[in-house]
Amino acid sequence: MSTVEYNFNLGNFHSPTPAPIVPPTVGTRRPLHRICDVRQEQGVSIRSAARRLGISMQEVREQENPTHDLSLSQLVRWQEVLEVPLADLLVDSSGPLSEPVNQRARMLRVMKTAKALEETATEGPIQRLTAMLITQLVEVMPELKEVSAWHSVGQRRTQDEMGRIIERTIPDSFFGDSSY
Repeated sequence: MSTVEYNFNLGNFHSPTPAPIVPPTVGTRRPLHRICDVRQEQGVSIRSAARRLGISMQEVREQENPTHDLSLSQLVRWQEVLEVPLADLLVDSSGPLSEPVNQRARMLRVMKTAKALEETATEGPIQRLTAMLITQLVEVMPELKEVSAWHSVGQRRTQDEMGRIIERTIPDSFFGDSSY
């Protein structure tokens, strides 16, 4: 969609000429957010975002600049407009996970395996061994207590397959008037 800019001279009144959009200089600052990408993924136009945020289209373009330093309250407003988790607006490092996060993921996989062993174990010694392993893992990381076993039936889903319905909730306004 393209926009046409008009500049009318009406007596002593002049419509303001929009400031030119200057792309960020490459390499000057690191990206801080990915609002523009998320807005496009969600199918929200600049005009619609401006209307929902109560700001001009020029301000939307400025705020969408990945190097533009937004306040936390501005990020929250964008999160509400785009209806996505706040973390989705922040720059996603394509590099490896931080060591604590990576270690937690490994512990989670070990616990899932131990729980799967516990479910399939039929002999007494193996049941005791898996119970002891699970107890020790919970002692090391208490949050693992609620972890379930690997799925043993059917095809496992990837993270992309799960969560689409959760991530893209339908606002109540979509269904019209709910006063019936």
